[in-house]
Parts: sequence; structure tokens; C-alpha cells
Amino acid sequence: AAARLAAEQEVENLSGLSPNPEKDIFVVRENRTTCLMAEFAAKFIVPYDVWASNYVDLITEQADIPLSRGAEMKGKCGTNESELELSWLDQAYILKLSFLKEGHNTSRGPEASWRLSRIQFTYDTSERTYFKDAVSPGKHTASSHRLSALVTPAGRSYECQAQQTISLVSSDHQKSVQLLLSEVRLQPFDIPADFVFSEEHKCPVDQREQLEETLPLILGLILGLVIVVTLGIYHIHHKLTASQVQIPRDRSQYKHMG
Repeated sequence: AAARLAAEQEVENLSGLSPNPEKDIFVVRENRTTCLMAEFAAKFIVPYDVWASNYVDLITEQADIPLSRGAEMKGKCGTNESELELSWLDQAYILKLSFLKEGHNTSRGPEASWRLSRIQFTYDTSERTYFKDAVSPGKHTASSHRLSALVTPAGRSYECQAQQTISLVSSDHQKSVQLLLSEVRLQPFDIPADFVFSEEHKCPVDQREQLEETLPLILGLILGLVIVVTLGIYHIHHKLTASQVQIPRDRSQYKHMG
């Protein structure tokens, strides 16, 4: 059964297709059908301890760990639960993203949505590319607690160009690890066709930035319309008053009346 599942599932790292070298693209296919797609740029900011120059005190350094473009991947698709696992540098770093789809009742009736429900990041401070002289080097796991991120209506993809920061708690003395995500396009359920995202659901930050970009244009159009309407009313009023009979202001001109 395991061999049959492996034969029916395909995972592809298509990061080389992205013009942005910091952005990665991953696809999971089951039974020759795309069931999960993810595009994003990711970086981890990990604090770790090193000895001070006196070799008595500890000071905290910071490792900036980007998601490697050549990362290996695994994927798992389900009706209500999906998962994407990425590893790089001989599994010194492993990122696991878990997604959950669930229904809920609203004032408009029952609706469904999906979300990023859990993040788990395993890192090895004995790896020398990003960690220099770490005290007590070894493997640690940073994970989220009760996460509800990237919430998206069911049947749609999530899109967010802006950078988002998600905090993870590490097993290394409860240190806070930061995951920086940007240029995200993601859909773990209900993909309509091979390699095709559903209609995007933009994150609030992108929606606000889009509004800030279009608001000056909208205000300019409204102002221009007000000016045109005002000039039109003035022109009509001027024509009406010009066609009316002018009453003489010199009282001597009234002598012939009566």
C-alpha cells in the first residue's frame, strides 16, 4: 500500500521557474491531479547563545536562515487536512506547514474556510553555515501554538505580497523564533485544475495598500466631476438669467407706464 501511494503521489520543487531567487514554488500531486500548491519567500530569524570574550558570560547572536531554493519536499493532501514538509542542508533545517479546512455557521448560513493551523521548524545549531560557535550545539524545534493564520474562504487561494511575521516558541530555553513570509500564493485544498490557482483572497495588508494606491485616483475623479458639475450649473444659470427681461433701474423710464 505504501509503494502504491508513493507511485500515485508526486512532489515537485519548481523554484527555478520563479524570477525571484528568494521565492520558492512547490507542488503536490496525487493521482495525477494537483492537490496543493505553494509559492512564497521565507526566512527564519533564530536567536542563539555564544560565549562572550571573557568565556564566562553568554551573549545572544542572531542567525538569519533563508529557505533554500533546492529544498527537498514531502506533501500530504486530504479532504480537510493537508501538509507540506521542506528540508534543506542535509535535514539540518526542516519546515512543516499544516493546513486545516473546517466549516462554521455565520449570519449568512454555513460557510467553510481553510487556514494555516500549525508550523513546526526544526534547526540544528551545530550546522556552521548560519550558526557560529553556538553554546551547547544541537537540534531544537520551534513551533506555533493554536495558530490561525492565512484564513481563506474554501475554494479560494490565499495571496499576500506584504511581509508577514509569525512567532514560534523554541525548545531552546523558550526563545522566540521569527518566521518572515512574503510574496505568498498558497492553496492546500480544492485546486480546480493542474497548476492553476483558484481566485485569490487577498490579505488585509494588501487590501489596505491597494486602497491607499487607488484612493487618490478616486478622490481626483470625484473632484473633477464636482468641478464639471459646478461649471455646468453656472453655465445654465448664466443662460437663464441672460434671457430674462431686464427691469430698468432708472425710475424715469417708468413715466410712460400707467
